[in-house]
Formats: sequence, C-alpha cells, structure tokens
Amino acid sequence: MKRYYRPILSARHALSADAVQFAATRLWFDRAEVFTRDAGSHVVDICDVPSEIMHRWHHKRAPIAGLDFTKPVIMGILNVTPDSFSDGGAFQAVDIAVQHGKAMHAAGANIIDIGGESTRPGADLVPADVEISRVAPVIARLVAEMNAPISLDTRKAEVAQAGLKVGAGIINDVSGFTFDRELMPTCAKHNAPVCVMHAQGDPKTMQVNPQYDHVVADVYDFLETQIDRLVACGVSRSQIIADPGIGFGKTLDHNLQLLNQIGVFHSLGVPILLGVSRKGMIKTIGNAPNAQDRMAGSIAVALAALEQGVQIFRVHDVAETKQAFALWQAVQTGEWHGA
Repeated sequence: MKRYYRPILSARHALSADAVQFAATRLWFDRAEVFTRDAGSHVVDICDVPSEIMHRWHHKRAPIAGLDFTKPVIMGILNVTPDSFSDGGAFQAVDIAVQHGKAMHAAGANIIDIGGESTRPGADLVPADVEISRVAPVIARLVAEMNAPISLDTRKAEVAQAGLKVGAGIINDVSGFTFDRELMPTCAKHNAPVCVMHAQGDPKTMQVNPQYDHVVADVYDFLETQIDRLVACGVSRSQIIADPGIGFGKTLDHNLQLLNQIGVFHSLGVPILLGVSRKGMIKTIGNAPNAQDRMAGSIAVALAALEQGVQIFRVHDVAETKQAFALWQAVQTGEWHGA
C-alpha cells in the first residue's frame, strides 16, 4: 500500500540533535506525518522515512529562471483579460499592463505571471490567436524594461511558443499538461521550465460537483505522474514546479484538506507553488464577497503554507505579502538582518 509522507517543519533548528535542514532553507524537521488512502495518519521519526523521500526533502532546489528557493518567492499576478474574477479588464491595455507588472516587481515580486485566458470557474475557452495578441506584447515589453523573469500562464502550445519567442521564462499550465498534447514537447524542445498544476475538469465545468477518492493522495498521484511524463519527454526534473491547484475542481473541504497537508508535495522533490490569492474559499470563510477585500485572508493562508515550506506564492497583493513574510521570518528566527 502506497504511503505518503509530509515533513513536520519548524523554524527552530534546535528541535533535536537529529533535526535535518529542509531544502537549504531556515526550516528544519525531525519528524514526519505518514498516511495511506485507507488508514489515518500517524507521526514517525525521520529514521522511518524512505531514503529517497529524505533526499528530496533535504536537497536544495535548483534555481529556475534565476529564482532562489531558499527563501519565499513571490509571483505577481498580471491578468491581461477582460473577465478574470478579481481584476478582469483592469490591465487589458498594454501600457497599463506593463506599468502594473513593473510596479509589482518594484514592490517585491520576484517573478510576474501573465495570463491571457481567464481560468475562473465558468470561463469560456479563448482562441490561441486572441490569447497571443493579449500576452505577447506585454511579455516583450516587460522583458525589455524589467529585470525579472516572466511566467506565461497558458494551456496551449501555440501560445507558449509565441510567449517563449518574446522572452517568457516559464510556462505555467493550469491543466497540468492535459489540455494540449503538444505543450509538453514544445516546452522540452525550448528547454523551458514549467509549472504543472492539478485541475479536475476544465474551467467551464470544474466546480460542478467535483469528486475524489482521497483528495490529497489523488492530487499527489496526478502531479507525480505528470512530472514523470515531463521528464520522459525531455524536461529536466530540476526545472519543474508543482501546484496542487487550489480552487480548480475542488470544494471548500477539498481545498482545506490540501492546504492542511500541503507539505506532502515536497516528496515530489520540486518547488511547490500556491495560488490561493483572493479565491472563493477566502470569500466564504472570511465573509468577503468583494474580491478586493480578501487580502488579509489571502495572506493568512500564505503564512500557513509558508510554515509548511511552500516556496512560491502567486498573489495579487505583492507589497503586503512581502511585508507579512518579512515579519513572519523575523519572529520565527528571532533575527532581522535589514532589508
């Protein structure tokens, strides 16, 4: 029976004499949670964790597009769409989009994620040529005017190829490379780093009664399979990021279970990305019908994930998230070394 392991992390390195550093970060672990699909979880000492899993927890994540994963990476969201759930239409004009991307970078974003097709629940498919017309001019301008990597949020090989041509550094596919069979070989051909996300169904129908046997294990197994497929296709494992896909074909309970055990995805041996900023679960739990009023809830979830070692945070509110991370780290370590 397959076992799933999650390191129980702490910023206190003096947990015990056996504590092991997590991925060259300021987090440590000397215990782990283990669970199976058919039984509950329990805590074990690290001597009971398989050596391959221990290696994946301990080894430093390789840089991707110049990003350093020993500290939290903030990914600023730039939607150049008319219908995204939080800011649809606000950044459709190229000049305004470029200005916003540069402002997020100045506020602390390590990477900008540009999307030309809304993937909110109920969204319609956007033709590739329309998507390219939205994203390509913005990517080209930002690459020329800003010293930070660009991630292109797309499900389509044709769009990815156009984006890579003008300077995109990462392809971020919300379908987990299931929508377009040509996207995986396109990324391999161009040696492009990728983010593989889990989603059940497509944006149009994904929130219509999603079902799982065991949501954490199901999402883990999907990501593990897709990472293996990417590697077999020619994408280096060291250039892959994984995203459990909060809100993509998942109920509130599914999202909470994934967030509660998000550290299990470190066993994949790749950086983990969390995209929960301003999403529906914050609307419900935080009683915030207006997406612009969900910053506090977004940051609260990000801090909980940071505590479990998540490396990349896809957010709308860059400056506020950066401030929260700085304070969290200073309090956890009892140290501050200046900006």
